[in-house]
Amino acid sequence: MSKKNGNILAIIVMFALFFMIAFVTNFAGSMGVIVTKQFGASKAMSQLGTLANFIAYACMGIPAGIILKRRGYKFTALAAVIVGLVGVAVQWISGYAGSFAVYVAGAFIAGFSMCMLNIVVNPMLNTLGGGGNAGNRLIQLGGSCNSIGGTIAPILLGYLVGGSLDNASVKDAAPAMIIAMAIFAFAAIIIALTKIPEPHMETPEEKAARKSGSVAKDPYGPLSFRHFVLGAVAIFFYVGIEVGIPNTANVYFSELEWVGPALTGTMIGAYWFCMMLGRLAGGAIGGKVSSKAMLSATSIAAIVFLIAFIFTPENIQIAMFGKELPVALIFIVLCGLCTSVMWGSIFNLSAEGLGKYTATASGIFMTLVCGGGIIPFLQNLLADHVGAIQSYWLLIACLAYLLFYALVGSKNVNKDIPVE
Repeated sequence: MSKKNGNILAIIVMFALFFMIAFVTNFAGSMGVIVTKQFGASKAMSQLGTLANFIAYACMGIPAGIILKRRGYKFTALAAVIVGLVGVAVQWISGYAGSFAVYVAGAFIAGFSMCMLNIVVNPMLNTLGGGGNAGNRLIQLGGSCNSIGGTIAPILLGYLVGGSLDNASVKDAAPAMIIAMAIFAFAAIIIALTKIPEPHMETPEEKAARKSGSVAKDPYGPLSFRHFVLGAVAIFFYVGIEVGIPNTANVYFSELEWVGPALTGTMIGAYWFCMMLGRLAGGAIGGKVSSKAMLSATSIAAIVFLIAFIFTPENIQIAMFGKELPVALIFIVLCGLCTSVMWGSIFNLSAEGLGKYTATASGIFMTLVCGGGIIPFLQNLLADHVGAIQSYWLLIACLAYLLFYALVGSKNVNKDIPVE
């Protein structure tokens, strides 16, 4: 009974960390609306905060995986929230310093925290769920908490900025940053007081062997598995899709005077709210529907929604919130239902059958999350030349790869490799 209660408490802590990942990450993305005005940034440059946030994954992914293996989940999670508090504090200071460089530096520091937290929560929830469809189900439920944080961030920032970007400043976002810092501080206390299982931490024998240099070199590793390699690439594209869909629309529609940042922020928040609904649904059916089926169906649906978004003229509107809202934005919101279950499905398919290589694989996996900064940056670089709407063809191409992975690339063809 005590073990069961311990698992429940560990799951609650992982869910709380999932919330923090989305809140801080989406906050960096939403800030792109402000920096276009305060610092005169182009659409591409407006994504530098997001790019810095996700490039940190490329720098920290593998080291964080090593930290997880050697020091365990609790130490890694505690270190992550402390680093996150520092990163948000630096972004907060940038508003008063009036420095774009300081803001980007803060986003980069916060990115280290998000990477470490992701490395903790995904394998932990997959393990606590028992792997397979059950593991995917728990990741989807945790993802719902992630979506709550993602929903709150753009709505809160849009409210703080108001109906116009004319005098927008990073200082306007100070209350949200203070909230984030307070949550990080509270999370550090809770993690420090909570007993967290350590299923993948190296044993004393492994530690002694490593220090003595007597560890036999393993001829295999996560990269020996084709389905993991292709899955890591899929995560690169997926996170770019998840972030690029709302970020680009947020910058574009916020600049339209008849829409504005407050209404756009609400709709972008609705995108993340749809992700929460999708993850709750995914959690409910995750034990019955395979990850392969989930990823295939949602990839096709997202392609359809984005094509509809591209070909729907922005002057076709619908009355909502007392304003005329572009119908095209509704297709962006609906994409949230599709991206909601993709992360858990890809991680579940990629980690299946890795056994002892899971912790190391998580580090590599998180390194490729840098796609969440690179793809939106490339998309907005494209938007500066061909327009924001047409830039979504890049995301459609990325979705086509996810469909390929679900149907073909996710099959484990390396079952002969020992994983115990």
